[in-house]
Amino acid sequence: MKRKLPHLFRRAGLVLASAGFVSALMPTQAAAQTTISPAKLEALKKEMVAEIDKQQKSTQEMVDMVFSFGELGFQETETSRYLTDILKKNGFTIEQGIAGMPTAWMAKWGSGKPVIAIGSDIDCIPKASQKPGVAYHDPIIEGAPGHGEGHNSGEPLNITAVLALKKIMQREKIPGTLVLWPGVAEEQLGSKAYFVRDGYFKNVDACIFTHVGDNLGTSYGDVGGNGMVSVKFNFSGQAAHSAGAPWRGRSALDAVELMDVAWNFHREHMEVTQRSHYVIPDGGDQPNVVPSKAAVWYYFRDRTYPKIMEMYQDAIKMAQGATMMTNTEMTYEVLGSAWPGHMNKPMAETMYENIKLVGLPAWSPEDQTLARATQVEMKAPKTDRRGRPIDGLAMKLDSLSKPDNNSIGGGSDDIADISWNVPTIVLRYPSNIPGLPGHHWSNAISMATPIAHKGVTAGAKAEAMTLLDLLVKPEIIKNAWAYFNDVQTKDTKYTPFVSKTDKPAVELNKKIMAEFRPEMKKYYYNPAKYKTYLEQLGIKYPTVRPAATSQTTTGGN
Repeated sequence: MKRKLPHLFRRAGLVLASAGFVSALMPTQAAAQTTISPAKLEALKKEMVAEIDKQQKSTQEMVDMVFSFGELGFQETETSRYLTDILKKNGFTIEQGIAGMPTAWMAKWGSGKPVIAIGSDIDCIPKASQKPGVAYHDPIIEGAPGHGEGHNSGEPLNITAVLALKKIMQREKIPGTLVLWPGVAEEQLGSKAYFVRDGYFKNVDACIFTHVGDNLGTSYGDVGGNGMVSVKFNFSGQAAHSAGAPWRGRSALDAVELMDVAWNFHREHMEVTQRSHYVIPDGGDQPNVVPSKAAVWYYFRDRTYPKIMEMYQDAIKMAQGATMMTNTEMTYEVLGSAWPGHMNKPMAETMYENIKLVGLPAWSPEDQTLARATQVEMKAPKTDRRGRPIDGLAMKLDSLSKPDNNSIGGGSDDIADISWNVPTIVLRYPSNIPGLPGHHWSNAISMATPIAHKGVTAGAKAEAMTLLDLLVKPEIIKNAWAYFNDVQTKDTKYTPFVSKTDKPAVELNKKIMAEFRPEMKKYYYNPAKYKTYLEQLGIKYPTVRPAATSQTTTGGN
């Protein structure tokens, strides 16, 4: 469905900056400038939208291909190879293995200012394997990882948008540097703080990040989520025969359990904004051997850096107490972290104007049938947290989300670390089904279907137009840095959770991927043979339970 872009521009002329540099606090623009008219800018946006529509097939192939890889954090080898190959073929220079992570990279094209970073996550969820387009649990491979959050779609969106923009920049001789990068191991919050620490965003003027959602929108200010530090506590004791000489053993597992008991009693006294969760990745080998090694992995979340550090220090004290009770030893290591997020107001306002131009996709009856059947299957609530009805796919465009200063907390995302170093916004795009639990196989149902493909195309249009605005309207980036300096960081200064000596936890998930990857390779998407991944898997779209009935509605706005 084609939409005519309304004439939104009112001023007589817009200035295009050709060069500049970033100071420690705010970018400055060079004197040489080129003028571009509002009418010309509108025409260029229309041209990019048309180009993105032409590229829907390649967009679909990228979304489906990354979905089929289904790689966990720090092990996104196939995904990174595939995406960087596409970027290389389109003239980007790739720096591999950044910040000590084999699957992390930065892809650059263009020259001069502004330098705009464009990112999205690429990892998936354990045990979330799911056949797309099937509205009930039907894994491709039982127990295997899968894209149960939809991270297969963000980088295809970015690449689609940037390639359309690149054509315009080349022809119109628009200066600027585009930097694409992946969020590696986002589910472990394992990469972005290291990117910042190691200087990869030092000379960036602005950052646009994309994340899958169930509507097309963006936000500014305090986004309402929690920051977090991820810590693994490793206990060491002494092995012994559990029956023959248990008195000679010192159980590391006892220390883990005593720490957990202490922390669980502590929950009674935690503030309402605080969250914590843990798993025991190592609880010993077998019951008749007193465990000499054991480990527990915690996430500590709250709304501010000082409060998170209080939780962290409390946990260290409890771990130390557990060692005293069991005569064991303990070390701890940071595996990941994220600050509470704060997004840039001038950039979000610019993005939202373009979102209104794009609107929501035109959903088909089949799309709505899949969505409603999935919501029934998952017993989705009738309304979301904001009181909006949940009934199939979104039909009304999100408003621009304003600061959530009274939030009681929730999830975390390490894009926040970048947002406290560079003016940043997050574009949410409608490739998932409303009302699902998140981090779950059901969130993979739509992610290689027309729902995901349409959502990515809509998001690519909004992103491409916003990127063009940032390139040709230097006042946006100037205002973005003014907000960053005078509002966002006026009273709050970024202090990283990771130290200069901490290293990314690149060994995470190796064993799981080694177990499942050989079988998963049999199901990698082959676009040369099949039009879609649904076709390759032999799935009729949509596939719902025979008893499922769904009202169908088309259209969007």
